[in-house]
Amino acid sequence: MCGIVGYVGDRPCEEILLQGLEKLEYRGYDSAGISLLDPEGFKTLRAVGNLSSLRAAIEERRNGAGPEGEELATTGIGHTRWATHGRVSEANAHPHTDTADGIQIVLNGIVENHAELRERLVAGGARFTSETDAEAVAHLIAHHYDGDFVAAVRETYAELRGHYAFVAMAADQPGLLVGARKEPPLIIGVGDGEQFIGSAIPAFLQHTARVQLVEDDEIVALRPGGAEFFNAITGEPIERAVDEVDWDEEAAEKGGYETFMLKEIHEQPTALGETIFDRLATDRVELGDIGIDDDQLRELRRIVIIACGTSYHAGLVGRYVIEAWARVPVETEVASEYRYRDPVVGPDDLVIGISQSGETADTLAAMRLARERGARVLAVTNVMGSQATRDSDGVLFTRAGLEIGVAATKTYVSQVAAMYLIALKLAEVRGTLPAERLTELIAELAALPGHVSDLLEHAEADVVAIAEHWQNSEFFLYLGRHIGLPVALEGALKLKEISYIPTDAYAAGEMKHGPIALLSEDTPVVCVATDAPVLDKVLSNISEVRARGAHVVAVATEGDQRVKDYAEEVLYVPRTDPLLQPILAVIPLQLLAYRIATLRGLNVDQPRNLAKTVTVE
Repeated sequence: MCGIVGYVGDRPCEEILLQGLEKLEYRGYDSAGISLLDPEGFKTLRAVGNLSSLRAAIEERRNGAGPEGEELATTGIGHTRWATHGRVSEANAHPHTDTADGIQIVLNGIVENHAELRERLVAGGARFTSETDAEAVAHLIAHHYDGDFVAAVRETYAELRGHYAFVAMAADQPGLLVGARKEPPLIIGVGDGEQFIGSAIPAFLQHTARVQLVEDDEIVALRPGGAEFFNAITGEPIERAVDEVDWDEEAAEKGGYETFMLKEIHEQPTALGETIFDRLATDRVELGDIGIDDDQLRELRRIVIIACGTSYHAGLVGRYVIEAWARVPVETEVASEYRYRDPVVGPDDLVIGISQSGETADTLAAMRLARERGARVLAVTNVMGSQATRDSDGVLFTRAGLEIGVAATKTYVSQVAAMYLIALKLAEVRGTLPAERLTELIAELAALPGHVSDLLEHAEADVVAIAEHWQNSEFFLYLGRHIGLPVALEGALKLKEISYIPTDAYAAGEMKHGPIALLSEDTPVVCVATDAPVLDKVLSNISEVRARGAHVVAVATEGDQRVKDYAEEVLYVPRTDPLLQPILAVIPLQLLAYRIATLRGLNVDQPRNLAKTVTVE
């Protein structure tokens, strides 16, 4: 989710870089930095936190003397970082340099062979100042550099493994930036006598709408007069056309999608990957320094999960998987109720507070209450530096990036993924799963981003047809059992939030205790019928619904033909372990809510009466 921006031209570029980084804030980050090249060399500033922290650091450096050096700098690079390799610190923020401070780089992605490169470079005299994988790239370019900067970048590229995009500049090459791409995006903005480079078009759209795309396995050399493209493997030059994007700045931030919500639904594979990939090894989960050590996890008597709204639904998934895999009793509580009870909680308990923003008032109050009574508190949040991080003993960050749409989508699946990580870690340290089963589940979890990507590519047409048929319904009922119940609750909440249609969600086994009275021939009933130990019972519940004349839309697992015999419409999701199905099963429900709301002409990004963060009771 990191962001890159670069500039080369004839204008002072400090503010250009900072404004570009501000346009990339929606990607999410924990630190930021810029490096400017003026006649005296590099001027580099980095700061932990948001861009206001970086701006404050720049002002402090000036110390009232005025930006003389910055006014001369017309070449520079900037970066916003989500921590992967190395903790959140100023030293680990980008840009990174080599030992002699002759090279500066910013990088998105992961360099998989950074450890072996570091070992070799250190043996050759390089002095590393960070824990990051990215710094190895700066030292490697310096190692290869003998006056031909493009050649040095190409030789470096040949030695790197992983998926990454980076931009580099050399102290003795003013007016030149060199970029390289291996999978993550890199785009050129074509100006008049100036060139821009960024990880997304919003980084420079306020200056130019003319773009050139850097493709995989390409290197680009940027000078004020234009960009030269080369094959990164052979060095052969490549011709690249200039295109013009028909976007305004808001549309650019939406990435070409019609709304932020739809964009964020389609960002879910990336959000999932960012949350899980560097925390999974073949046979173990590596959560790093979350503030709760393995011995403490082993000694737990009980876990209490507290949250509100969508986060509460993620917590319900957590209850099922933690109990199933780690054999620890779990209670999931609505934070606004928990804080006004007199809960029995103490030193043998772990309380997990889930809050996307880390500022949800009821969740924070419940966390403080639990901590006052001696429980260890772990915050699961998406926002570095939020209040939840200060009111807890430890933090597990989701890495969904900034979510602008009020209705949570990518932050929800990232929270569910965090619950899976916690459950697997508990199972690992407590020895409650056989080694082969743990390895199998880790592999299945690692495959989820790919499954979500495939699902998003193919689910839309079926969802649109159902939405068009039922857009004017006056009531929906959602049903689920076992691990499908949290999915039904979340799907119903999405529909209520953005379409304003009265919607209820129930445990399917409870349907005969009241909700069945609501059914008629005009009632659409959405049933979560994915693989589960209780699927036969869910199918029986669907039969009861159909017997009352209601129409059933089912979410089922690919290849399960039985569900077709029970439901009129079936939305299939890829096959995975039954307890991992919630991340997949919620996708068609998000899309269904989205399409019904847009067909009704509603503003899905800003639904009435709702706020993104509930900071008051």
